[in-house]
Amino acid sequence: MMINPEQTIGNLIDKQGVSFIASIDECGFPNMKAMLPPRKRRGICEFWFTTNTSSNRVKQYRQNPNAAIYFYDKRYFRGVQLVGTMEIKTDDDTKEEIWRNGDTMYYAGGVNDPDYCVLKFTAQKGRYYSNFKSEDFAVGNCR
Repeated sequence: MMINPEQTIGNLIDKQGVSFIASIDECGFPNMKAMLPPRKRRGICEFWFTTNTSSNRVKQYRQNPNAAIYFYDKRYFRGVQLVGTMEIKTDDDTKEEIWRNGDTMYYAGGVNDPDYCVLKFTAQKGRYYSNFKSEDFAVGNCR
């Protein structure tokens, strides 16, 4: 059993170069996508990613905000899944906060590009996999 889920999982997340996000399509099926690591996180409660406003994923989250994110440590064959909700953020303050130099490679119009938005994931619970065992854990103080 994990003594400190926030520390154990936070350390795992911070060392990964890829993250996975899941949405639900219009037929109720899960859709998974590899993403760059989150731009920002608050503990294991909130995570911010960037994406295209015109993407299929944004369309799906607008129809159904239920989501999951997954991080996998290949070296030690361990991972963590967090489930919760995804919110599409298009306000200037959030976009400015998450913007990084070099993002014009993805969003040619800069921070005000209408095809640039931020996904904010808020966790409700999680499941940690390590040493061929798994355990559920609660995620607190996320609201």
